[in-house]
Amino acid sequence: MNSLVLNELQQKVVNSAKNSKIFLEGPFGTGKTTSAIYRMLNIVSNGVDPANILILVPQRTLAYPYQSALDRSLLPAGCQPKITTLAGLGQEITTLFWSMIASDAGFKKNDQPPHFLSIESAQYYMHKIVRPLIERGFFESVILDHNRLLSQILDNLNKSAIVGFPETEILERLNAAWVGDPTQSHIYKDCQTAASLFREFCLENNLIDYSLNIKIFCDIAWKISECKAYLNSRYKHIIYDNIEEDTPSSHDLIENWLPNLESSLLIMDNGGGYRRFLGADPMSARRFKQLAGCCFDAQQSYYGDGSMAMLANVFTDAINRKKGFPVPEIIKGKMEFSNQPYLPEMVRWVSEKVEYLIYRESVSPRDIVILAPYLSDSMRFSLIQALENKSIPLQSYRPSRSLSAEPPTLCMLTLAQLAHPNWKQIPTRFEIRNALLQSIAELDLLRADLMSQIIYSHNKEGFSLNSFERINPPMQERITFRIGQKYEKLRLWLEKYHENQSLEMDVFLSRLFGEILSQPGFGFHRNYRNAGVAARLIASAANFRKLPTSGVGTNQDADFREFITLFHEGIIGSQYLIRENESNQNAVFIAPAYTFLMLNRPVCIQFWLDISSMGWWKRINQPLTHPVVLSRNWISGVPWTDAHEYSFNQTTLQQVVSGLLLRCTDKLFLCASGINQSGDEERGPLLQAIQRINMAMIHPDAGAV
Repeated sequence: MNSLVLNELQQKVVNSAKNSKIFLEGPFGTGKTTSAIYRMLNIVSNGVDPANILILVPQRTLAYPYQSALDRSLLPAGCQPKITTLAGLGQEITTLFWSMIASDAGFKKNDQPPHFLSIESAQYYMHKIVRPLIERGFFESVILDHNRLLSQILDNLNKSAIVGFPETEILERLNAAWVGDPTQSHIYKDCQTAASLFREFCLENNLIDYSLNIKIFCDIAWKISECKAYLNSRYKHIIYDNIEEDTPSSHDLIENWLPNLESSLLIMDNGGGYRRFLGADPMSARRFKQLAGCCFDAQQSYYGDGSMAMLANVFTDAINRKKGFPVPEIIKGKMEFSNQPYLPEMVRWVSEKVEYLIYRESVSPRDIVILAPYLSDSMRFSLIQALENKSIPLQSYRPSRSLSAEPPTLCMLTLAQLAHPNWKQIPTRFEIRNALLQSIAELDLLRADLMSQIIYSHNKEGFSLNSFERINPPMQERITFRIGQKYEKLRLWLEKYHENQSLEMDVFLSRLFGEILSQPGFGFHRNYRNAGVAARLIASAANFRKLPTSGVGTNQDADFREFITLFHEGIIGSQYLIRENESNQNAVFIAPAYTFLMLNRPVCIQFWLDISSMGWWKRINQPLTHPVVLSRNWISGVPWTDAHEYSFNQTTLQQVVSGLLLRCTDKLFLCASGINQSGDEERGPLLQAIQRINMAMIHPDAGAV
């Protein structure tokens, strides 16, 4: 890239003295990360060793611009800046200084190495703790999916670490803020019990989850002189981006580190903090402005003509019911509204608009996103079907969607059960039908159902699939020999494997995908969405096999049975992170609104669906935790009232709407559904705000309604 494209403020940031301590803030799209990338390259060209540069981001997807720039640079592969999160740096430090840390941290097996847990493996071990508690009557009144119950208990532990209070105070803090039914106190007590037992289990078995990783790094490792000396000698220059999306404990550590650094560049998105439910704290991040030697305020946007920023201000006025707010003429053509009676009509309207934009207006698919407050399975399926029928490339992502809900993973696990009859896990006829439908290209539902009734023998000993040749000729013709040939290839592969081999689960799944399902004529061939799902399933199986203290390796059949059971319960494969290359494909992106916001990329066109839903405004139900009460900004002991809830929801809606609009350059399409998927009529605050804007366009002097 040529430095001449930089504006005056960016050049000041880039060319500041090599030992500058800089604070850079501004809205999204004002070139702050670009400034940081150029500054990184500039100080390297002025003699700074790239290995002495640390680039910190709150989550891995935000590291993509830096990694992409380094990939294009001429820096040697072995001498590049370190790009990581605080948790990633914590893992590195804990591993290096384990012998000094283990005893102080309370681990019982100091002579053995630690094992770091992912989100998935942490849920697995939490399940081992919670399951006996549930059998004893704990969490009796909690109505939650099991994986959500586990994740909220883990979230309480995470909050204690990132905010900086002992995990033994979870019950006390939640209780002190609760003003409702007194029986809720028992639920909080159950959470405290589970959290404490989980922490004890981790310390006994050298397991380090996210909360323990942060606690060890910030409270123990950082205070060890050898550890601090290592960090100070290794990293002399820090670029810390999106600090508003990081946690108070991260800010504390960086604040203590700053005096020992030769230079620093700290970057804040004004209006950010979308990860508040994960502990993000913009108020905590604001401290760095007073600690910096020089401050810069970026305001020149590189996306759009500024009209969407004006529209964001109009939305803020409408959400706050401001009277007589102005609607600039420039934004009147930037928003199109549609009200459809039901979900199918809403999906049809969206798909037709997307088709027109791509094939008539030549809009690139990757410049279109379709967003909803919650992306339900029915809405997701309907959108995918409608767009695929119009040959529109698409990419869908929903963090809360378990892999166990994905038909491709169910297909692969069913085929695994068929190949391993010694597991004694007999698939149902409907699971066989799904497996055939997913694995054989051109097979429709009717013929898949017929085949599942004919070729599968429940009572057959050993391998249970019958040959296509044994089907009577009229039925063969109905199914077609073309389909039969593909089925036989799949059947013979499974039969040969059953007779000759016994592989680890992840190895078996890899071979099944590579040798059969991805081949021409089969359902995963050139289907990148299915391939991505298969890759995550294989990774889950591999991670499960490597888990310590789980009994893996002592009884392979029992381990595989447990893996499949936990998978169907949503414990394994419950969450995964999107990769940047997945969200950056030339495809229409379908996701919940928060998911898109945290990818931090602009698009030309946005569709907001189900805008009448309360989900745009109302905080998600979390009966076992609380994102505000367990934050540093909440005064312990103050009750959380309806007034606090209303204020929080209002602020959140304004923040989400403004964030989305700043990431939209051309046009916003809004669609309401008269009746929601539960059969109820909703008229949420977002829809009301849009109606106020429409009224203000028609009658500029009208008051708020």
